[in-house]
Amino acid sequence: MLSRNTSENPAVLSYYTMRRMVGVIAMMLPFALAGGAICAALFGPGQTLPHPLLERTISDYYFTSMRNLYVGGLCAIAGFLAGSRGYDLHDEIAGYVAGFCALGVAFFPSFNPKGGPYTDWELTAGFMHTAFAALMYLVLAYMCIFRFRKSSPGRHLTERKRRRNHVYQGAGLVMLACMFAIVVLTIRSVVERRHPSHWLFWCETVALVAFGVAWLTKGEGILRDRPHPDRRTAAHRRAAQQSSGGR
Repeated sequence: MLSRNTSENPAVLSYYTMRRMVGVIAMMLPFALAGGAICAALFGPGQTLPHPLLERTISDYYFTSMRNLYVGGLCAIAGFLAGSRGYDLHDEIAGYVAGFCALGVAFFPSFNPKGGPYTDWELTAGFMHTAFAALMYLVLAYMCIFRFRKSSPGRHLTERKRRRNHVYQGAGLVMLACMFAIVVLTIRSVVERRHPSHWLFWCETVALVAFGVAWLTKGEGILRDRPHPDRRTAAHRRAAQQSSGGR
């Protein structure tokens, strides 16, 4: 039987696949929700485009026909985040907190854009949703900027790793910038006593895409280290020796 190196270990490959799935789900969720809602309205009984074409925020899709996809996508992300592991306890705690917050975003709906006046429970759920969402983005940005850029002890810092660190830092800064823009847009809508801007949807989308790119990179879907020629030669030599010894 041929031996496997670390990059070919099934458990490691499964873990990288899980990280890539987090990235793919996060990147696709806003577009899947918007596209699904448009298709549902266009091919449904009314056979017309929804109005408005895009919801005010991603969270508003909870109140559309895309509710199950919205909740399911966030639950999947939460499960992957809670199951993520890093180099120390800080990584695990950050994963658990981010996963818990993602569940809070999923199960505590935001304010219904077509509702009101709101009940006490709806107000409580809306504020909790906002708090969970803000904390989730903060933790995810923290993971990208500070945790993802670490290397395993004794491992050489490759050129690809340096590039990945730039991706992680950039993704984290983009998420923080989007959060700042969301806060500014929300405060402006409150001061001017009008409905929140539809730019909120795009700010959230950019933040999720940045988060998805970071996790896709962390799962070696982007900028994966190339195997060193000497290591490949040594691996082939060991495989040949084991194969000849097994005859």
